[in-house]
Amino acid sequence: MTEPTSTAKLSVHGNDYELPVYSPTAGPDVIDIRKLYSSAGVFTYDPGFTSTASCDSTITYIDGNKGELLHRGYTIDDLASKSHYLEVCYLLLYGELPSPTQLEDFENRVTNHTMLHEQMVYFYRGFRRDAHPMAIMTGVVGAMSAFYHDSTDINDPWQREVASIRLIAKMPTIAAWAYKFSIGQPFVYPRNDLDYASNFLRMCFAVPAEDYEVNPILSRAMDRIFTLHADHEQNASTSTVRLASSSGANPFACIAAGIACLWGPAHGGANQACLEMLKEIGTPDRIPEFIAKAKDKNDPFRLMGFGHRVYKNFDPRATVMKQSADEVLDLLGVENNPILATAKELEKAALSDPYFAEKKLFPNVDFYSGIILEAMGFPTSMFTPIFALSRTVGWISQWKEMIADPQNKIGRPRQLYLGETTRAYTDIETR
Repeated sequence: MTEPTSTAKLSVHGNDYELPVYSPTAGPDVIDIRKLYSSAGVFTYDPGFTSTASCDSTITYIDGNKGELLHRGYTIDDLASKSHYLEVCYLLLYGELPSPTQLEDFENRVTNHTMLHEQMVYFYRGFRRDAHPMAIMTGVVGAMSAFYHDSTDINDPWQREVASIRLIAKMPTIAAWAYKFSIGQPFVYPRNDLDYASNFLRMCFAVPAEDYEVNPILSRAMDRIFTLHADHEQNASTSTVRLASSSGANPFACIAAGIACLWGPAHGGANQACLEMLKEIGTPDRIPEFIAKAKDKNDPFRLMGFGHRVYKNFDPRATVMKQSADEVLDLLGVENNPILATAKELEKAALSDPYFAEKKLFPNVDFYSGIILEAMGFPTSMFTPIFALSRTVGWISQWKEMIADPQNKIGRPRQLYLGETTRAYTDIETR
């Protein structure tokens, strides 16, 4: 960490305390309160940690007011339109864009680790046939430490590297097999001659009875979904991974914890909630009715897939995702799919309505990604697993950064206790 640039004065119970202030390369200044309790005997109170920096990081920066998302200094628009997912993975992991030789080596390492340990097939078969794919992914990823003992020592840099490559490489297979198991189809093994996104699509949709050719437009759209969800700063699941790793847990356990957190509908389930809303609307002719409901302050209905907690202007990921959505819908058509037809009309209605413009409720990445995944043929139960697959590299990058941080210590939030103080125990006979 750099040296403080200034100090802040805090008065508590008549006493003044000076706290160091650090200036980041981008974003607001940060007041260092690490010694506040030892010097002043007080804690800060910040439910949800929305005004608290839990770490310093060089990976991802978000400016919600500007609608800006940077990975290692590169805009998400440039990365999503000019790069591809595995190149972005390299950038997040190692801090710089790779040379052609470095990228080829990295892609080969990932490609050669896509297969799962064969005994993990039996692990899948232990789940109920109707198990949710996210439940399967959480269990399988957590169980990887029982299969890959040579990459669980977090103090060994080489084992951390091996674990990182394994997780990025195997997550598409894990997710695809969770999908195949949930629909009762045989597992499809990965192929080393296919790119990352194409391999995933083939493992999801191929069957032994016939050949499966991946459409390049769908593969590109899938790659963009991966890229646009690769990392998003200190969100709930990333913070969960960091908190779990602060205890010294192995990398597979930490990523499983992130997957479990992502499963929450307020986090990774947003695009699924968007599609469920579109199904509730049903047909384009009912859109005005639901637009009116969204404007009614007394109605609990909200338009899912519009606006964002962090982005107060627009979601920079949505621009590129909309382009992919348009390409996919042009390829697959919307005429015979009322959900997709409703989505297109809802987008037009919301963008042309001054109410949504004034409140900056623009379609976000979840709105467009849900449309794309629905058009490709994925059920809504697979939306969050695909999000988890995409975000794995972000979790791993944050995990590696934390492990290497000399300031790393086990996470231990404090509390504002409002319960009973010491009470005398009453024997059960007299209660």
